[in-house]
Amino acid sequence: MEPKVVFQDSQILVLNKPAGWTVNEAETAKGQKIIQKWLTRFDYPLAKNKEKRSGIVHRLDKETSGLLLVAKTADIFRKLQEQFKKGKIKKTYLALIHGRLEPERGKIKAPIGRLPWRRDRFGVLPGGRSAETAYQINRYFTKDNQEYSLVEIRPITGRTHQIRVHFKFLAHPVVADEFYAGRKTSRQDRTWCPRLFLHAAAIEFVLDGKKRSFKSDLPVVLKLALGNLSAKA
Repeated sequence: MEPKVVFQDSQILVLNKPAGWTVNEAETAKGQKIIQKWLTRFDYPLAKNKEKRSGIVHRLDKETSGLLLVAKTADIFRKLQEQFKKGKIKKTYLALIHGRLEPERGKIKAPIGRLPWRRDRFGVLPGGRSAETAYQINRYFTKDNQEYSLVEIRPITGRTHQIRVHFKFLAHPVVADEFYAGRKTSRQDRTWCPRLFLHAAAIEFVLDGKKRSFKSDLPVVLKLALGNLSAKA
């Protein structure tokens, strides 16, 4: 599946990224489907600018789907990066997590760092970078006597793997997360949910005094996975 352009004007591109696409070019991403490389087909000032990653302002994990914001010019790239650094851009994710998470609304505050014994993974570590995630339960589900929570999530900071690490820390890992749910659990999850259940569903920001907001529906594969569950009060 190819990325889709949700919106574009002279300043920005908003993409719907499919799961399985890596966002930025890197040595470790050779042979993969890469958004930055895909963007070089477009004709805008930053399209082929490797230093500014073709205008890609933020990242999504490879297995995460959803909205990705791209700046077309160096000035807009700078403005949007500044907003991200100050936490002014609101991103909302949907995730299905293991267990019944309570309370139904809350914030997770726990520092995140790279695991010394596994450099491609992250965890809650003393001395890690401060990280904060707000959440609200959307609905509870059950399947085979197991409980699940569909959660609306707003990361207040933007650490790598932040959502996945924070919910793992609460012992409520994201469904089908091969990194953080454990091998046995993720393998069982993938019998009914074939990919990580994490989707960047909305983004909101201000550009030149004008509020912009975009939404993305859950992909069909995740809707079908929810269809395997029974809703619970």
